Amino acid sequence: MNAYPKIVVDPPGPKARELVKKDENLVSPSYVRFYPLVVEYGRGCIVRDVDGNEYIDFNSGLLCLNVGHNHPQVVAAIKNQCDRFLHYSNTDFYYNEVVKLAETLTEITPGNFDKKVYFGNSGAEAIEAAIKLARWHTRKQLFIGFISSFHGRTMGALAFTASKPTQRRYFSPLMPGVTHVPYPYCYRCPFKLTYPECHYWCVDFIDEFVLQKYMPPEDVAAMLFEPIQGEGGYVVPPPEYFQRLKKLADKYGILLIDDEVQSGIGRTGKWFAIEHWNVEPDAVCSAKALASGLPLGATIAKAKMMDWVGGSHASTFGGNPLSCVASSAIIDVIKEEKLIENANKQGTYILKRLEELKEESEIIGDVRGKGLMIGMEIVENKENKKPAPKNSSEIMTRSWRRGVAVITCGVSTVRIAPPLNITKELIDSAMDIIEDVVKEVEKKA
Repeated sequence: MNAYPKIVVDPPGPKARELVKKDENLVSPSYVRFYPLVVEYGRGCIVRDVDGNEYIDFNSGLLCLNVGHNHPQVVAAIKNQCDRFLHYSNTDFYYNEVVKLAETLTEITPGNFDKKVYFGNSGAEAIEAAIKLARWHTRKQLFIGFISSFHGRTMGALAFTASKPTQRRYFSPLMPGVTHVPYPYCYRCPFKLTYPECHYWCVDFIDEFVLQKYMPPEDVAAMLFEPIQGEGGYVVPPPEYFQRLKKLADKYGILLIDDEVQSGIGRTGKWFAIEHWNVEPDAVCSAKALASGLPLGATIAKAKMMDWVGGSHASTFGGNPLSCVASSAIIDVIKEEKLIENANKQGTYILKRLEELKEESEIIGDVRGKGLMIGMEIVENKENKKPAPKNSSEIMTRSWRRGVAVITCGVSTVRIAPPLNITKELIDSAMDIIEDVVKEVEKKA
């Protein structure tokens, strides 16, 4: 019998319900909570709630905890830094911790060229920095983004975010100059074509019907993209997509900004997901797992691109020494414990199990992913392929009640993204529950 998960009271328990009620009275209602999980403790790949239930964490704290909860090496680095100093503003002075991390990031990001790093506090801030940098460097005003993308909720990042109407409703006018194009979502091709017979029309469309019709390419600063769409449904592009997009960008001198906030730091079995397609972007944005949940964002760009001057962009708390030492420790742990290799190994195993389940199930339309960034798209049935958001939500909630903390994305996709140090034993325990739940929901439907 597996030690985990361990459900001692039907969740949410009494302590959780009490705290949720207080939260509803005190905290902004703009936050979206998937279910009433009230976390008290985390260790490795296990989360314990205030009522003593212990869950297998299959969402890594929204993709922030690639080395799991409270990794001893990371905690030790943070405690050591706490004894030295907490803050003195990297904007105005110098930290060894910042320089050390910047050196490491320039080494592990794709591209054999000189790079420089801007530090902020979050993924949205990393995107904001990249947008401003692209405008500064090129002196151009226009951008291309992608439908179903998510890049953050601050006003500049929000101009690119296009995954749910509620994220943008009543906030217009947003930053001008952003045009959205379809993302290569082969299971639901926006052009109603089929890969590979489509011959990558999604790329040619950008050239023939956007850049050659109404968006002068000489005015376009950059394209901002996710190598694997996160909130949009864990959508993985076809094999040659990014090489073709890079060729198009080079044709017109357009920069490529790679949003790796969710897919980076080893999540997909590479340091950064874009490496799967052998493309070197001009800038990479990182956050979330970069500092194991501590506030840190980084924009790593070609040195010749990062040519702005002092005062043009800065952040008082960006590059906080606590976050920087945590990030350096995380990268060391990933290297020392060979967690990128484990992400590939365990991800391949999970995909195999999901493919087998898909063969048996009428409500699993598609299974896709790389490393430990995996999506299972739930549909009404395989013939009509209609999204089934109620069923995907039901699978998520039932799995949580039985001890697997998993969440959804897109319209009806269940995302599976455990920490990179997940073991096969925990995977088997969690997957057995998820598979049972899928069968229950299908039977009910």
